Amino acid sequence: MLDNVRVRFAPSPTGPLHIGGVRTALFNYLFAKKHHGTFILRIEDTDQNRYVANAEQYIIDSLKWCNIPFDEGPNINEKFGPYRQSERKDIYKQYADYLIDNNKAYYAFDTAEELNFHRKDHEAKKKTFIYNWHNREKLKNSLSLSKEEVTQRINNGDKYVIRFKTPTNETLVMQDIIRGEIKMETNVLDDKILFKSDGMPTYHLANIVDDHLMEISHVIRGEEWLPSMALHVLLYKAFNWKAPKFAHLPLILKPTGKGKLSKRDGDKFGFPVFPLEYTDEKTKEVSRGYREDGYFNDALINMLAFLGWNPGTEQEIFSLNELVQSFDLQKVHKAGARFDLDKTKWYQQQYLHAKSDAELVALFNPILDTKIGGSTFKTFDNAYKTKVVGLIKERATFVADFWDLSSFFFAPPTQFNKKTAKKAWKEGTSELMEALISILNTIDDFTTKEVENKVKAWITSKEIGFGKVMQPFRLSLVGAMKGPHLFDIASMLGKDETISRIKFAIKTLS
Repeated sequence: MLDNVRVRFAPSPTGPLHIGGVRTALFNYLFAKKHHGTFILRIEDTDQNRYVANAEQYIIDSLKWCNIPFDEGPNINEKFGPYRQSERKDIYKQYADYLIDNNKAYYAFDTAEELNFHRKDHEAKKKTFIYNWHNREKLKNSLSLSKEEVTQRINNGDKYVIRFKTPTNETLVMQDIIRGEIKMETNVLDDKILFKSDGMPTYHLANIVDDHLMEISHVIRGEEWLPSMALHVLLYKAFNWKAPKFAHLPLILKPTGKGKLSKRDGDKFGFPVFPLEYTDEKTKEVSRGYREDGYFNDALINMLAFLGWNPGTEQEIFSLNELVQSFDLQKVHKAGARFDLDKTKWYQQQYLHAKSDAELVALFNPILDTKIGGSTFKTFDNAYKTKVVGLIKERATFVADFWDLSSFFFAPPTQFNKKTAKKAWKEGTSELMEALISILNTIDDFTTKEVENKVKAWITSKEIGFGKVMQPFRLSLVGAMKGPHLFDIASMLGKDETISRIKFAIKTLS
């Protein structure tokens, strides 16, 4: 058990929360709860150009639906608040100034046009322009300009950024919980911008300052941030701060091909990549969500936990509490985890099957209310609906599947599939069904067992092929060749309704 574990999930409110972000939040949450620590939500909204107004609430709503609540965050237990970086911007300038004063950073006055000229010039020479130790004293910054000129430029209101002065000729040795030892030569790094000309910090400065001030013990984030690890470690050294421990999670990969999972993949293969449905404020485009597609939140979380992590056992179904108890960063894989839609549906199916029939009826009721209206043959109580759900749920993946699997329990078929009817209803079938009605009329105890015994005994005694009776019998009751055990259906419908449906089929198909 680790002491004083504090972790954070720090998304940018630039759009809907991708399931890759949900998994990052989940792994942070599991790690925190495993060690009785604190899980923090911090909104990193320093990039005002990409800021989307409804994205923050979407992130919060998504975490709530996924049942991975944060202990500290916007408007919740703001021990180290505020938790939106845009509300902390006055904090960052003093830390940027500290780096300037201690020769760890410098003012850079290069315009966008000037930097673009350098890039194109390097491209023409088949080189890559990097702003760092080998050219920084030749460019327009406080390392190449006199102190007086720098002061004059600032007083004149010239635009500038603050760049980190990357140390030269050092071999940086870093530790990642998942990936082990990582070495980096500082000479290949560029001098990243820490403070922008608009007065806002970049992700790199704000991230480090906030993690330090919020006493973050472990930074658990996606693999895409691995290239930034060297800069962040160097910044901790520049501030003389103790760095947190780092763990970079593997990417979630496309179902097929190379690259990480994107919304385009979801659109192409027909599945959501966001936890909740999302409407783009500008384009009004609606993106699908797992909740609206009918997935259970615990099924989604169980699936996401296994994208890149494995407990090392045969167990695949875990409650959230079991995930907390079993989770170990040492068992997170380095390699990317491929998204598998079939496996995702399998998890959903397992969770659906595990729910009680009563729970499923409660979820099915709103669908039934919109479907059955006045086209029913009787009033259905909870006991009846519970029996129906018990008979059909094994064939379902989503509650939305229930109606298609069970509609005939609630309303008689009004038509029959032509292809199926042609196969099942042949010459002499109507006469067989009339004879079947006579047998059914003799049964007083219309239970599954009694109906099955009487009908099968009659078929055997008359030496009729079972298919000649059973297929048109099912077609009469269901309207198609589907459904659970035929005699369960008949028993549920009752004698009068069963006979009524057979008579309708005879009239329609003869």
